[in-house]
Amino acid sequence: MITLILVRHAKSDWATGQDDHERPLNDRGRRDAPTMARRLAATGVRPVRILSSTAVRARTTAQVFAEALGVTVETDEGLYGAAGSRLLDAAAASGVTDVMVVAHDPGMTVLAERLSDGGIGAMPTCAVATFFWDTDDWDVATAVPPARWSIDIPRDVSAG
Repeated sequence: MITLILVRHAKSDWATGQDDHERPLNDRGRRDAPTMARRLAATGVRPVRILSSTAVRARTTAQVFAEALGVTVETDEGLYGAAGSRLLDAAAASGVTDVMVVAHDPGMTVLAERLSDGGIGAMPTCAVATFFWDTDDWDVATAVPPARWSIDIPRDVSAG
């Protein structure tokens, strides 16, 4: 079985005035990432490998998930601003059947929407979309829809 977990980086801090690649997480991002990592861990779904964009906000998010799941992070500068097709190609090239990709929009939303046949309309920050195929062959998985999928989105408890 192939499991692909897509995680859009947690909310970042635009107020720092830093270059886009160097933006850190903001307070909400630092709160949401551990919460979402714990929620994923509670499902029992575990990637063997985490691939992350090199952007600070993505690397930081990936590291939080890695610590919660007991996995290491591999960075790939090709995931920074990557199209959905590039994200899927990176997962397929990972050499494992259980992989997480932490990256950015619009690529994340485009890929999640495609794999869910429109069921996922957006990947908000720190959203976790998980896709399952009944095969161990990435060539098959990249050519057919997943057997099932799920989405988990952080909820702002202060938003009533």
